[in-house]
Amino acid sequence: MYKSKILVGFVLLCYILFAVFEFNGNQVVAYYFHSFIVPLITIIYIFFIKRKSKLFLWFLIVYSLSDILGIVIDNIPVDGTSSLYDFEYYFGNGLYILAYIFLILKIGKSLSFKHVVKHFKLHLVVLSILNIYLIYVLQNIISPNLVLDSDFYIEFVYNVVTILLLSIALLNYFYKDNRKSLYLFLGALCIVFSEVMDIAYIYITQRSLLNFLATTLALSAFYFFYQQSKWLNISSEEDAYVV
Repeated sequence: MYKSKILVGFVLLCYILFAVFEFNGNQVVAYYFHSFIVPLITIIYIFFIKRKSKLFLWFLIVYSLSDILGIVIDNIPVDGTSSLYDFEYYFGNGLYILAYIFLILKIGKSLSFKHVVKHFKLHLVVLSILNIYLIYVLQNIISPNLVLDSDFYIEFVYNVVTILLLSIALLNYFYKDNRKSLYLFLGALCIVFSEVMDIAYIYITQRSLLNFLATTLALSAFYFFYQQSKWLNISSEEDAYVV
C-alpha cells in the first residue's frame, strides 16, 4: 500500500510539473512529464490491483507504449527524423486506436446487445445521429490541415473509435446501472473531451490552457478507469466493493 501511494505521488508530481512547464512555455519538458503519467498508472495497476481485467491491462499497456514511443523518437538524433516522425504519427496513433479497441471490447463483453436493441431503440437512434454529427464536425476541423489521404483515414478511424467508445460506455451504463459502469462511462466521457481538446490544441490554436485541459481530462479518465477496476460488475442493488 505504501509503495502504491509513492507511485500515485509520482503521477501527481508529473501532472503538476507538466502544468508548470506548460504554462511557462517549455512545451518539450511538459510533454515528457505528460508522457510519463499513463505508464506510471499502468505500473500501479499491474502491481497493486488484485482483480485484473486482461483487456483493460492491454488497454493500459498499449496506450503507455504509444506515450513512451513519442519520448524515444524525440530523443533520437536529428538525421532522418522526418521519416521517424511519420512513423510516430502512424504507428503511435495506431497504438492509441488499438488501446481504445481493447477498452471497447472490455466494456462490450458484458453487454447484452440483444437486450440493448430491444429496450434502448430510441437511445440507439439518437446516439447514432449524434455520433455521425460529431465525427463530421471533427473531420471538418482536421481535414484542412491534412496533407495525405492516409492522414485523413487514420484521423477518421481514430475519431470513429473514440466516439464508439463513449457510446458503448453509455449503453453499458444504461444496461448495468451500477458504480462500475458509471465509472467506465465517466472515464470514456473524459477521454472523448480530452481528445476534442487535443484536436483544438493541434489544429485550431496552440494555447497552453487547451493542452492543460486535455491532460487534466485524460488524467481524470484514468482515475475513473482505475476506480472501476475495484468494483464487481453486478447490479446496482448489489454493488460490492473489491478490496
